[in-house]
Amino acid sequence: MQIRTGDTFDPRVIALLDHHVTAARAQTAPGSAHALDLAGLRASDVAFWTGWDGDTLVATGALKTLPATHGEVKSMHTLQAARRRGFGGQMLRHIITEARARGLTRLSLETGSWDYFKPAHALYRAHGFVLCGPFEGYAEDPNSLFLTLDLSR
Repeated sequence: MQIRTGDTFDPRVIALLDHHVTAARAQTAPGSAHALDLAGLRASDVAFWTGWDGDTLVATGALKTLPATHGEVKSMHTLQAARRRGFGGQMLRHIITEARARGLTRLSLETGSWDYFKPAHALYRAHGFVLCGPFEGYAEDPNSLFLTLDLSR
């Protein structure tokens, strides 16, 4: 997979992100979905990447810089037809590498707690993320799972 800076004006990217947000919100209780929309991905504190298998867009991922040396994984999504081929792991490793290169010492994320999100839980845990409490403006929510990775090691 080739990872490149994401173009949030590319219709293929817009379509995949729209699917991601729609699917995530359909699987999450109202008020508990925290996926970034296009405007959020275009913010100055967010770096966004796309993953390509040849000419096919297969994955997205973003890194939001939080205060101090903390970052948040956002907009991780893999095209349904491309799942179980390692693309999600490649994107996550890219985000972790970028976070370290930017001097971040902690990387956290919020994801849904429902069964639909279990593959994501497994991916994050396989890369060393552990449970944590809410961070940076999030509140306790039975529909959310919070994970963090210590990058200082």
